[in-house]
Amino acid sequence: MVETKIPSPDEIRHAASLLRAGKLVAFSTETVYGLGANALDEAAVARIFQAKGRPTTSPIIVHVSSIEMAHTVVAEWPRSAERLAQRFWPGPLTLVLKKQPAVPQLVTAGLDTVGVRMPANPIALALIEAAQVPIAAPSANRFTQLSPTTAQHVREGLGTRVDYILDGGACSVGIESTVLSLATPTPLLLRPGGISRERLEEVIGPVEQRREPSDGAHPSPGLHPRHYSPRTTLLLVRGGEVPREGAGAYLQLQCPPVTEVREVITMPLDADDYAAQLYRTLHDLDLRNYDWIAVDAPPDSPDWEAVRDRLQRAAFQGTNP
Repeated sequence: MVETKIPSPDEIRHAASLLRAGKLVAFSTETVYGLGANALDEAAVARIFQAKGRPTTSPIIVHVSSIEMAHTVVAEWPRSAERLAQRFWPGPLTLVLKKQPAVPQLVTAGLDTVGVRMPANPIALALIEAAQVPIAAPSANRFTQLSPTTAQHVREGLGTRVDYILDGGACSVGIESTVLSLATPTPLLLRPGGISRERLEEVIGPVEQRREPSDGAHPSPGLHPRHYSPRTTLLLVRGGEVPREGAGAYLQLQCPPVTEVREVITMPLDADDYAAQLYRTLHDLDLRNYDWIAVDAPPDSPDWEAVRDRLQRAAFQGTNP
């Protein structure tokens, strides 16, 4: 069961006043906790990059509380955007569209497009409404590390780098939003997430799959080879083939018991339920000081695409460019 916590109206007003003053506020959404700043204040947005250690080649998603507010940051609103917003907003879907000149280049990694979404979280929506500005917000963690799904994760990861944490309890979806570009001739799935490609295609027809970005600005956040990583080495395994040396934990699906593992956690067989538990489980295991965390490779079916993406990047052993 997802832990719920409702901030008081005074807490929301305080957080909104900090955003208007150029400060950083971490807040809950249905996906993960975001590290928010006024999206139209370039100096405030720069503080996000500094706090996270985030490269400026990675754009930041802008959060809005209405379609009307979305129009203040996007320059074009095609019929496909309207249909998707009517179907999936509020929700874990980010639409990439041509940006308005008022959106700082820092938000968009210098590109002429901006990612925008309306979160399906009453606390996030109340915060945006109270602030009366769109909020630029990547995940509230250090760059490439595990995304936070509780306020405590934010405290442990960012500490004093954030001015205020608006605690809304645990996030329900548990992984980041789907990112879909409508600024290309054919809609392009840039990052899989809480809304599957199949569900998008039911609304707007064919959606192409992105290729890995080359050097320079990325069209979406979350595209670096190494990302979403716990401090503990994460290994993707099949059939219980865990390391024979060191002490570790094993996230299994349907495998025989493994006696060499210090801790075995059976994960849900439903992709959405698995996603909702994934980051929280990895955060908990990171505190155990294991030598490794072994994770069963998820199925190859479309409904597991977002989970596969997160685990493959978390297990990547190279370095980001």
